Amino acid sequence: MKPRFSLATREALWALAFLAIPLVFFLFIRIYPAFQALWLSLFEWNADPAKRHYVGLEHYSRMLTDATLGKALRNTVLYTVIGVPLQLALGLILALLLQSVTRLRDLFRAIYFTPYITPAVAVAWVFSWMLSPNFGIVNEVLGLLGIPAQKFLTSPAQALPTVTAIVVWQNLGFQVVLFLAGLESIPRTYYEAARIDGAGGWATFRHITLPLLNPVMVFSAVIATIGFLQLFTQVVNLNFTDQGGPVGSTLTLALYIYQLAFARFQLGYAAAVTVLLFGLILIITLVQLRILSRRVEY
Repeated sequence: MKPRFSLATREALWALAFLAIPLVFFLFIRIYPAFQALWLSLFEWNADPAKRHYVGLEHYSRMLTDATLGKALRNTVLYTVIGVPLQLALGLILALLLQSVTRLRDLFRAIYFTPYITPAVAVAWVFSWMLSPNFGIVNEVLGLLGIPAQKFLTSPAQALPTVTAIVVWQNLGFQVVLFLAGLESIPRTYYEAARIDGAGGWATFRHITLPLLNPVMVFSAVIATIGFLQLFTQVVNLNFTDQGGPVGSTLTLALYIYQLAFARFQLGYAAAVTVLLFGLILIITLVQLRILSRRVEY
């Protein structure tokens, strides 16, 4: 008996069936909540369904005069602008150095990757102790060097750079692994040809390594940017008694959404800020893909 579908058709149907499972999961977990947040942002709601009422775009007009939101947005942008280039640059430099190591390379790779798989809460609590202005080990070392004790997380001027440095340190191993994979995928014949042509180290890096690493750099930049735009856990736990402080100097959009929704129960306005954050991530990601992506001719 002749089968109803050809082998190619059956393979395509099975592929679509298997793809439908993660697609449904993604739509239910990601897309549906996004539209729910957009819908909820049009209502005034404090968690009591009976008291929810439609207010239209009132929450979005409120954003224009919300000074706290402006500070959270400014801090979030600063985290991203400072942290992403620093994280990518350090990740690439360390990957280049590790590539030149012939012995114990896997050990060094594991050492750099360990902070990334360590729970962010644990990292934040350890650093909050180490950076304490009263008994932290960092200030103890600075004292031995004759440097005055620093306030770090309790200083409005130092808190944001300190949090950024901690986040960069924790995520650095992920970037190192990505760049190492990209470097090892570049054919050695390109470098041999460059040496034969008399190209120096900088010329080889600029004209061979960087162009061929472009896909990895785009992925790394997008992932790092999304991570900094959604920064929450480290900010909450580094200064647990003054979340987002001091005086709002470390407040992020994600933390502000949390405070609005679960501390003040302003769920409608929190949903509106969520939509703002979603739009910000979407726009910046698309701009990055447009600017950074380029086709490499082999």
